Amino acid sequence: MPGPEPPVMAEQIGATGKSTGKSAEKSAEKARPLGLADDDFEQRRPLRGQITKREVRAVSLYSLGLCQDSIVWDIGAGTGSVSVEAALIAHRGRVFAVEKDLENIGLLERNVERLGTDNIEIVAAEAPAALDSLPDPDSVFIGGSGGNLPAILELVGRRLKPGGRVVANLAALERSHEVYHQLQQLGFKTELVMVNAARGKELKDGTVRLESLNPVFVVSGVRPGDPQGVAGE
Repeated sequence: MPGPEPPVMAEQIGATGKSTGKSAEKSAEKARPLGLADDDFEQRRPLRGQITKREVRAVSLYSLGLCQDSIVWDIGAGTGSVSVEAALIAHRGRVFAVEKDLENIGLLERNVERLGTDNIEIVAAEAPAALDSLPDPDSVFIGGSGGNLPAILELVGRRLKPGGRVVANLAALERSHEVYHQLQQLGFKTELVMVNAARGKELKDGTVRLESLNPVFVVSGVRPGDPQGVAGE
């Protein structure tokens, strides 16, 4: 007769009560090529399109400087597009997808279940309070803040490991300047990049025109101690 199943460790339970993290070996079993189309992710309707676009994801993920064993905070995880891609890179680490909007949680869970690896844990709570119980991160992505961005950055400035990286996506230049200067005041080496992309769209006659996406400002910072310098170098 088989013995009882081993208990699920507390660290394997995300804030939603769902077991999400098991082992690097299990994650590796679900490995896939890096890079997903925006339409691969389930999105909210009628707000479809409010997702970190793949061109912006590419720049943001590169700027995060992820390693195989990185601890990652994805604050304002939304659809989970950054969490899903980051977890594939940090397949021996852990990714915490923090999302306060309860209407997004089911969608986030489904995207993680369908596209993600088992090292993603969903934290259904509001930052910065939701971050108190999480392990210190190597990399932090901020896609949404619920109006708490200054407080979140203050906490990240205290908790991010030496040499760690923080990346924030913003739509307004004014807010980008605020984040840039706050990170500088916190002692980070900072960088500001605008991602302004356009996608080809085929017309009825077969010709292709470019359709612009909304520009996104990517502010990145490196805590002192990283020999590679500013994120993205």
